[in-house]
Amino acid sequence: MRFFIELAYNGKYFYGWQIQKKVNTVEEKLEYCLSKLLKKSINVVGAGRTDKGVHAKQMFAHFDYEKKISTDLIRRINIFLPKSIKIYRIFPVKENIHARFHAIKRTYKYYLIREKDPFLKDFSWYCFYPLNIEKMNAASSKLMQYKDFSSFCKKGFSEIGKNNICQISYAFWSVHNNILCFTIESNRFLRSMVRFIIGTLIDVGRNKISICEFIKIIESKNSNFCSPIIPARGLFLTKITYPEDIIL
Repeated sequence: MRFFIELAYNGKYFYGWQIQKKVNTVEEKLEYCLSKLLKKSINVVGAGRTDKGVHAKQMFAHFDYEKKISTDLIRRINIFLPKSIKIYRIFPVKENIHARFHAIKRTYKYYLIREKDPFLKDFSWYCFYPLNIEKMNAASSKLMQYKDFSSFCKKGFSEIGKNNICQISYAFWSVHNNILCFTIESNRFLRSMVRFIIGTLIDVGRNKISICEFIKIIESKNSNFCSPIIPARGLFLTKITYPEDIIL
């Protein structure tokens, strides 16, 4: 049977989702704990691969297991896992449903603070530049008019053709007190795409580049022209949407 896991994690303590040698990753911790508790080698497949330092309020992954899952497993695995990871649900899904490939939409939020705050420093980026939010939102709206986002892909990970195609359905900056939040939704994202987009939008808000120049960066399909990547600590994967009929 195939099972889905719904979980959340604080990315500060991990070198991203994907297993890597000699460093802590979320996938490695999850596989280790599941394998110990189920007394079988478990391979976990995530819905995506968050970068080092990126947080997830909602992440999904799947694994295969031939027996029924104990109702007590969630409590036991949460005791076993690091405090920075929490499992919310483990539930059976239909055969061959894939956590990554069957996801139809992903939502990220990025938080900027306008005043220095020692209690928010691990979950936001202190941006002391004056920003024109209206101009940043005008530029953000242009993202929905394009599908090839090669300009905002980490160097070495950009691929030619359809693999750089994303369908962004929402991109907007909201402001609450001195906290800015950028929300972006798409069917998929390229490697570090969200942080490159935000870095470039901030340069629009600082009047370093115009909206026309922002459009030219998108149309160039060349990552050499986008702005530097911004810190990971303000970025949260907040929602992953699946078809309603995947649950067994």
